[in-house]
Amino acid sequence: MNRTTKLILLPLISALLFSGHQARADLVVLQYHHVDDSTPAATSTSRSLFEAQIDMIGDLDLEVVALKKGTLAALDDAHPDTNEIAITFDDAYESVHRYAAPLLNKRDMPYTLFVNTDAIGTPGYMSWEQLRELAGNPLVTIANHSAGHDHLVKRPGEPENDWEQRVAASLDIAQNVLKDQLGVVEPLFAYPYGEFDQALEQKLEERGWLGFGQQSGAIGPFSGKTRLPRFPMANAYGQLSSLKDKLMSKGFPVPAETLPDGVITQNPPTLQLTPSDAIQPSRLTCFASGLGRIEFSVAGNDIKVRAPKAINSRRFRYNCTHPAGNGSFYWLSQQWLNLNVPED
Repeated sequence: MNRTTKLILLPLISALLFSGHQARADLVVLQYHHVDDSTPAATSTSRSLFEAQIDMIGDLDLEVVALKKGTLAALDDAHPDTNEIAITFDDAYESVHRYAAPLLNKRDMPYTLFVNTDAIGTPGYMSWEQLRELAGNPLVTIANHSAGHDHLVKRPGEPENDWEQRVAASLDIAQNVLKDQLGVVEPLFAYPYGEFDQALEQKLEERGWLGFGQQSGAIGPFSGKTRLPRFPMANAYGQLSSLKDKLMSKGFPVPAETLPDGVITQNPPTLQLTPSDAIQPSRLTCFASGLGRIEFSVAGNDIKVRAPKAINSRRFRYNCTHPAGNGSFYWLSQQWLNLNVPED
């Protein structure tokens, strides 16, 4: 099926899947960096909060599954009646080995480590010996987070050939190092900083890899294989007051193929959605990073979401939610990337 045919058929499929407004079960992926009380606040989850988050997953009787298996099932709309959860850690920080891994092992919960290979063995990160220990654990998947944690989207003015070489080196060197050091080769990649555009997505598609960002939302049959969402779980975003809504969320019924490239050409950007009949504009709520709730317009079947003013961050998001039945919410997060703001 070619792209044009898919774009024609997907809205029709959407209407059938969501007739009666019955929510399906999807995969919710949680994203962590540090799990500690003394590491940088912006990327840390305290030990007590982490344990409380894991407790809530158990209290809700949600199964934690391996990332690849759960993702493929969600994309194929082959999930059970209730949501499943996957747990991921970016960068392979030492605190994950010290605090998070023992708790997850004790509870028999699988998890994935996305490894920045250049950092392994440096202060604050796991050693190769620690990673080999984890690689021997059937609960653990170790996957690619690039060789040097570089910003991989093409920079303004960067020659195309230079970008091609830079991206190929970062992706493939890391994959080869993981194979040589640990004997693992997984078709999973987490974008450094959560930054991606359609050109970078194409590089993953050529390799047959699944690509995970840092925009929030659940994975379902409308999700894109190279722009898969995860819920950040650092202290600022992972509080228990909102965690249940995230754990029970559903993928927004808009085909990923119809969503825009994240690199902005105007600020503020416009997000145009043509959702299924499950979405009623009167029940839709949208937010923009740093601005709180924002308005949207409706014309026919289309919804246009646009912040009231420019946003000066390098990365920002529009988040939209809508009741999905049984107390759950459809959840969409569109990440935007402003290349005019310096890399961090």
